[in-house]
Amino acid sequence: MKQKEPSLEPFFNQSVDGLCIADHTGHFVKVNPAFSQLLGYSEVELKSRPIFSFIHPEDLELTSEHREKLMDGQPLVNFENRYLSKSGQVVWLYWTSIPVQEEKLIYAIAKDITHIKKLEQERAIHLHRLSRSNERLKRQNYTTSHDLRAPLNNMLSLVHLIDKEKVHDSQTLEILDLIKQSAEGLKNTMTGQLDTYKMEELVGEPLETVDFEVVFKKVLNSISAMILRAGAQCTTDFSALPSVRFKTDYLESIFLNLMTNALKYARPGIPPRIIIRTEVRDGIQTLHFSDNGLGMDMEKVGRNIFKLNERFHDKADSHGVGLYLVHNQITGLGGTIAVESKVNQGTTFTITFAR
Repeated sequence: MKQKEPSLEPFFNQSVDGLCIADHTGHFVKVNPAFSQLLGYSEVELKSRPIFSFIHPEDLELTSEHREKLMDGQPLVNFENRYLSKSGQVVWLYWTSIPVQEEKLIYAIAKDITHIKKLEQERAIHLHRLSRSNERLKRQNYTTSHDLRAPLNNMLSLVHLIDKEKVHDSQTLEILDLIKQSAEGLKNTMTGQLDTYKMEELVGEPLETVDFEVVFKKVLNSISAMILRAGAQCTTDFSALPSVRFKTDYLESIFLNLMTNALKYARPGIPPRIIIRTEVRDGIQTLHFSDNGLGMDMEKVGRNIFKLNERFHDKADSHGVGLYLVHNQITGLGGTIAVESKVNQGTTFTITFAR
């Protein structure tokens, strides 16, 4: 005896998801109890009006575009839109719709995702508040670091003005040196923080034509006292590539960090000699920065040279920030940086700019 084919009516009527059948005129032909309950309309009310009259006005155009695809026989999946319930509440629905062309009908399942949308909205509000708080903290940190540099520079100037030949107490001289080292260390830390803030602010800004000579002279003026005290000689040749598509603040920071490192890590008793030149070969634009300083054992430190807070020399004012910033500024714009160095023979940085 042939078994009777199971009826789909219980499945249709007892489903917790909204199930409906619509025709090509844009009217519901049949809806299940869950769909009626979700929107607050009776089945008769839902059938009596065009489907578009229940849709949120802001979603009408998008829904119409997808309905045309359904009419052409294309299934609709992962589609979301808003309906207005009888009480006026917004109901978010997640649709899966299958057209049956020969019947000129559309069979659809609608899941209520209103609670998910509310959670997403709450999350977006919280993220916006956190973003605003974070922005205020960043501005406060930036302002604090920037404003403290002036009194620190004054302190360092006063320390340099002290004639140590007139101070005969060895303990006092030692304390003065410690004050100088502490002030310079704090200044370098704040300078690194300011460079980091600048780098974050510049992300996404368009490139510009940057003149090497102009930027380098600006950096030289800012550290002229350090160069004079170190007795450094600096040779530049930007004739092969006078300018490059880059960011002015980034190039300024790169020159500043490489120059101060060359002065800071000079060999004792040997005046620093710095050579900077640009080159263009086979269309590849490069900047070479060489010094005759302490150098590094690349077999030992090569993997960590651009990592944050890495130190390769025993210097009290070394913080491991400068090369980290240089690397991020160059690679962040699609370029590369390579290092060649030997202990007590100096270091050469080769920067390749993105085409």
